[in-house]
Amino acid sequence: MRQFINYDKSLEILNNIKLPQITTEKEFLINAIGKVIASDIIADHNSPEFPTSGMDGYAIKHEDQTLKTIKIIDKNPAGTVVESKVENGVCIKTFTGSLMPQGSDTLIPIENVEVNGDEITIIKEVPFGFATRAIGENYAKDEVLIKKGTVVGFAEVGVLASLNIAQIPVVVNPTVAIASTGSEILDLGETQTNASQIRSSNHLTIEALCKKAGASTLQLGIVKDDIDSITNMLKTALSKSNIVVTTGGVSVGDYDFVQDVIKDKLQAEVLFHGVTIKPGMHLLAAVKDGKTIIALPGFAYSSTVCAILYVLPLIYKLRGSNEKLPIVKARINENFPRRMPKTVFTACNVEYTNGEYTINFDGKKKGTSAILTNMLESPALLIQREDSEDIKKGDLVDILLLNELK
Repeated sequence: MRQFINYDKSLEILNNIKLPQITTEKEFLINAIGKVIASDIIADHNSPEFPTSGMDGYAIKHEDQTLKTIKIIDKNPAGTVVESKVENGVCIKTFTGSLMPQGSDTLIPIENVEVNGDEITIIKEVPFGFATRAIGENYAKDEVLIKKGTVVGFAEVGVLASLNIAQIPVVVNPTVAIASTGSEILDLGETQTNASQIRSSNHLTIEALCKKAGASTLQLGIVKDDIDSITNMLKTALSKSNIVVTTGGVSVGDYDFVQDVIKDKLQAEVLFHGVTIKPGMHLLAAVKDGKTIIALPGFAYSSTVCAILYVLPLIYKLRGSNEKLPIVKARINENFPRRMPKTVFTACNVEYTNGEYTINFDGKKKGTSAILTNMLESPALLIQREDSEDIKKGDLVDILLLNELK
């Protein structure tokens, strides 16, 4: 008899899989967007390297603000190094981004002075060091600016450019092969020939999740329910990818051949087959030649939830990224009794109001694990642990923010 394990145990098993060593490549800065940095980025200089003006104004000695007038002795445009020095009683007109002249310690903005010929009169004083960027204000030499495992975005590009770094080491994205099995399902564009046929969305939904998580994908489409077709598909997938994801064929029906091929034809090492979760209890995970196989149930909502829970963390790990599933606390607006001894993931609506997340179930349909429309709009998954008590209105609960998935 098949042995079911609980949700936490299944995560522990997957987390302990020995994955192949991460490979890296050099990538030009702008082409690295969305990829994971493979080593710490450390500043090789201070920024700024010298005290710098943060606005247009007059470089002065702070103590001189008590003087009736201060003489202008020079101009200091950005991009030049002025040779004049600021001493008591004199100032230098200085512009945004210019080096602060020697002897100055404060910048008085132009709107705080009246100019009369070659003199200024201060009409509003400023604190010591005002509008003066200190050495290392942006970053200091030897500071770790971007940590290994960070996904490159616009801010990282900007910082790397300021460091004059044109190429960076990034992790080569893992490849996920995806297929849906079932003789009753149709791919996009295929014509329905009898009433029992249904349109498959699973393979495309999962591909979208994997792409968003940063993986490369190999779309294998629809595979019919026969041993040879499924065997050939899995062999191809294993030869060309790091992770293989299938939907359908893992339950207890006469035509659920995926589990048979994985166990018997491929002789893969089955990590688990059956988890006490809802949806997705017949989930199967296996490894073959260093590749991971995740065989998901066929219903759309079920396969999508399980892909989020099991496939996305594998992608994060293979990318060496710091990403985690976005699980947060939220306040529930109604009673939610415990109905079964399983970890249950229930679609809900989430809002962020008055400094906290709140959830409700308005418009969410009840039924089978095929209702993918429950994930539209502002969705989250309420996580109800198998050993939890009945949830009461107003309780803080764990939710997974679907619109915050990486």
